[in-house]
Amino acid sequence: MGNVENKLRVEDSSIHDWYRFVLSFPPHLVQQYLETFCVDQTSFVLDPFCGTGTTNVECKKHGVSSWGIEASPLTHFVSKTKCVWANDTFNFLNTAKQIALAAARTINSLSKPRTLSEEQTSLILKNSICEQPLSSTLVLRDSIRTANSPFEDYYLLALAKHIVYSYSNLKFGPEVGISRKKKESVDVVEIWLSEIERMETDLEYWKHHSSTFADISLGDARSIPKRDYIGKVDCVITSPPYPNEKDYSRTTRLESVILGFINTKDDLRNIKKGFIRSNSKNVYRSDNDAQYISNIGSINKLSNEIEERRLELGKTSGFEKLYASVVKQYFGGMARHLSELKPYLRNGASLAYVVGDQASYFQIPIRTSVLLGEVAESIGGYRVDRVDTFRKRFATATETWLNEDVLVLKYKGD
Repeated sequence: MGNVENKLRVEDSSIHDWYRFVLSFPPHLVQQYLETFCVDQTSFVLDPFCGTGTTNVECKKHGVSSWGIEASPLTHFVSKTKCVWANDTFNFLNTAKQIALAAARTINSLSKPRTLSEEQTSLILKNSICEQPLSSTLVLRDSIRTANSPFEDYYLLALAKHIVYSYSNLKFGPEVGISRKKKESVDVVEIWLSEIERMETDLEYWKHHSSTFADISLGDARSIPKRDYIGKVDCVITSPPYPNEKDYSRTTRLESVILGFINTKDDLRNIKKGFIRSNSKNVYRSDNDAQYISNIGSINKLSNEIEERRLELGKTSGFEKLYASVVKQYFGGMARHLSELKPYLRNGASLAYVVGDQASYFQIPIRTSVLLGEVAESIGGYRVDRVDTFRKRFATATETWLNEDVLVLKYKGD
């Protein structure tokens, strides 16, 4: 496949750009596999780790029905909203303008700034957002909800996008951090209203595909939440988490808290328990996914190698002690997912899993696509068709090139 650029092309930006996860894979990669896998528009596509809906939006643009599964309530909301295309946008912009006026009046009349609760504040990175942008954002959020508009989800989605990219002090590299230069004064309402105008343009342009089916389920891909689509999936195009030290919940934490998807530490813990165990900050004593790959020697060998390297280096932190376990829990979780998926697949279904090699654990290489292929074949029903290299990236710590691959599987039935 060559080194496909991992960024959003201008020609693909409509709807995708309403809110895009910093680690999203590009729409043009989805296009390639739609062309390869989907014979015609009667195909049914699943993305079991749908994130912000890249696969599902691209399917809808091509008139292809799709289903997505997402474990994070915030990103489930994002992908669901991005896949509902209102074909009657009468009053879409006018209502937004009324909300903007109401919010502006409230902002101007405040005697003191609005804030998050103490517990909510404890959930977000310190200095994530300055006092004025936060206060104005909370006013606009409440004004949107008070309006009780049929377009509320679109309005909140536009707010979520700009909480991150226009109002906050967050930066991504790709880990989330705090920028040195703080945004202390932001015209929250005007930026939001400009986004609504762009949304209206996109909805008008794509209204001819507004009726194309897309269903987004909130749930864990290791325990699929819906039985409606058994035996109906023709192809899978997805990018699950990789085994590394990226805590995916941190990337969307600020907007999740402001929009009320996470209010307490218990909320956060319960959400993270629904994620594939891809990092040491997301491992729990009750986890037992490792049992599903106990017979795969290469994964056990890799786990042992990581633990031996830890002991050699004298690393004793709690997280470092979990690295060897994460590898087993990750691939075990993917084994659970692939087993759970089988009843939903038609015989002959094609599957594309975009995964990256890693060297996050004491610089020991993890060839994710190769190992995931072994997992798939070990549980039966799947055959590795090929591995396409999506792109290569240079790991400065090890001074080696790491692949991001597309593992292509065929489901032949049990």
